[in-house]
Amino acid sequence: MFLEERQECILDMLARDGKVRVKELSEKFQVTEDCIRKDLGALEKRGKLKRTYGGAVVRRENLHILEVSKHRDTDVEAKRRIAQAAVRLIGEHDMVFLDISTSNLAIAELLVKMDREVKVVTNMIDILVVLAHNPKIQLVFAGGKINKSRDGFWGGMTLDFISRLKPDIAFVGAVGVDVKENSVSTYDIEDGINKAAIIRVSKRAYVVAEARKLSSDGNYNYVTLDTLSGIITDEEPAEDICKAAGKFGVEILLP
Repeated sequence: MFLEERQECILDMLARDGKVRVKELSEKFQVTEDCIRKDLGALEKRGKLKRTYGGAVVRRENLHILEVSKHRDTDVEAKRRIAQAAVRLIGEHDMVFLDISTSNLAIAELLVKMDREVKVVTNMIDILVVLAHNPKIQLVFAGGKINKSRDGFWGGMTLDFISRLKPDIAFVGAVGVDVKENSVSTYDIEDGINKAAIIRVSKRAYVVAEARKLSSDGNYNYVTLDTLSGIITDEEPAEDICKAAGKFGVEILLP
């Protein structure tokens, strides 16, 4: 097997399992452990993985896409699938909090078509606009300081309002979910403070995140996984991620 082929096989194994070990790779490819370490070093320089003691893991990404408008047309099908799983958790007459998240916008787009009486609280402008078309949905808007790039409100006034609520269920967005490190992250500190407050006051709270976000990071960890009711994503994560989630008692929900 050529070097390039071996390295591609290593990347395939990494994508499937989330991690690889030098000793196991050495035995599989019948080459020395030093040879495998050189392979991993070369792949790390190309940004394909992150080396660890005795092996390597998937390299987590931070894409720095800060504006909500730039998220709306990405992963559309994934968000639709997440929304389908989320609305099944909403009961008649529930108070639902939908925070600033394009996945939550997809939830709103499903809710507005349903014949269901619910109360929705949101701090995202687009969600308010969508749900205003259904008279059976009682809308409450959490105002405050506007952040135009995030299409919503946050700050002291918003936080004070959130702290007085007791939603039956909440769905919060994320930039990254690191199951192994027990953390969920976003880009903006104030956004993260709001999200943490929503989770804290809600009877049930779920992070909504496309599968790719399980290998991405933001800049601010706003909550630990073990404070959540679960994670809603669009496809089955790798086995090691599922095991790590189980360790923290976090349920992963799929469409």
